[in-house]
Amino acid sequence: MSLSQRIVRGVTATFGAELLRLGAQGAITLLLTRVFLSPDEYGLIFLAIAIFSIATLFGTLGIPKSMARFVTEYRETDDTQIRHIVRSSIAFNVVTVGLVCVLFFLFRGAIAAAYGEPRLEPLLALGIAFIVVKVAHGYLLIAFQGFGEVTLTAATSTVSSVGRLGFIVLFLIAGFSAYGALAGFVAGYLVSVVVGGYFLYRLLSSYPATDSPEPGLSTRIGRYSLPLTASQGANVLYKRVDTLMVGFFLTPVAVGFYELAKQISTFVIAPADSLGFTVAPTFGEHKSSERLERAARVYEQSLEYVLLVYLPAVAGIVLLAEPGVRFVFGDAYAGTAPVLQVFSVFVLFQAIDKITNDSLDYLGRATERAVGKGLTGALNFGLNLVLIPAIGVVGAAMSTALCYALMVCYNVYLIDRELELHWRRLATSIATAGGVTVAMTAAVVALQPFVTGLVTLLAVIAVGVAVWAVLSVASGLVDIYEIRTHM
Repeated sequence: MSLSQRIVRGVTATFGAELLRLGAQGAITLLLTRVFLSPDEYGLIFLAIAIFSIATLFGTLGIPKSMARFVTEYRETDDTQIRHIVRSSIAFNVVTVGLVCVLFFLFRGAIAAAYGEPRLEPLLALGIAFIVVKVAHGYLLIAFQGFGEVTLTAATSTVSSVGRLGFIVLFLIAGFSAYGALAGFVAGYLVSVVVGGYFLYRLLSSYPATDSPEPGLSTRIGRYSLPLTASQGANVLYKRVDTLMVGFFLTPVAVGFYELAKQISTFVIAPADSLGFTVAPTFGEHKSSERLERAARVYEQSLEYVLLVYLPAVAGIVLLAEPGVRFVFGDAYAGTAPVLQVFSVFVLFQAIDKITNDSLDYLGRATERAVGKGLTGALNFGLNLVLIPAIGVVGAAMSTALCYALMVCYNVYLIDRELELHWRRLATSIATAGGVTVAMTAAVVALQPFVTGLVTLLAVIAVGVAVWAVLSVASGLVDIYEIRTHM
């Protein structure tokens, strides 16, 4: 199978799983907000999950990504070490998760008191189980990425998505309210861990065993995890600390608005997420084989496709956020619209980062990436301290979008230093994508006054997509023949 066919197959598999996950998450969101929970309870659950994410960071300590990096390398050089790499990384994570869970259990009351929310404490107690299964679930997904088995990632993710939706509905119907919803998340992840664990066992059994592990290999795995931990910590600052601060300075209802905007953004990011997850390991393979020129072309083409999709997406979000939120989620969630409009910038740069972030790990640039992520993460924290009390939940979105943009620009600079990108060619593609965006925007603006309900909203979106598709093909940015070849 050629590299391009492998990438297309991986993108198709992971994008399908991601669509299913997002569909399940969308169903969960609608059920929680419209049927089972009040806005206050909805925000409280996601505030608790944001707290769990901090604990999950310390429970993983970058070990899974370090493991994946060494698996990718040793698949090419010495596959007898693969089992040792996986066993060592699992042992590391068992110790770290155990320590984190003990500390989390002891301090759950203090955390709830700091937020002035006694209702948080029982949720935090259940969070111990959430932390364990979430760490295990994340480990499996990253492990399959390191092995280049993205179809197993897709299968495990699909089980998790369907399981969470099913268990959440089951527990909520049984009358367990917010606690039932959280228990549903735990049960769904647990089922996927069992299935994914079986996949990993079968995968490892196909590699030869060795009685002589390479000296110092476990130490190298642990050492390489340190910059990855710093990088993941900064990632948590972007993705979760803002939610924690909105909950601290404002209310659970504000958390609900903020999280809803982020969940919509996550849906829009799905194609880039699948592309990045699939192509990232190929950079490590190319570097091991000293084929950096080929790696540069893969990254450039990925970046062109991302910009072609997400420049128009940003314009569409800005123009249609208000009617979209109102007609899909109801007038009670109108406060989400301005947050979503600001998040459109975050969506663009996050899409670029999806094909850049993990690629730096596989190229051995984790330390430099961690420095940039740490600095901009600290800046994000400081801006949130100022903007959230001053202008509310929109301030959190502004801070996140600005700081994330700075971080992604730095990451692209690191990629350029490693691969020497052809910027003149990229500039031409970016300008063409910009022209397509302007034309699509003009069409949507002309039709915007006709948006009076959900049906007309979908019709305007369809027209915008049609204009984008026709111009993308006409401009040569999308090759229909090449797409058919790889389908």
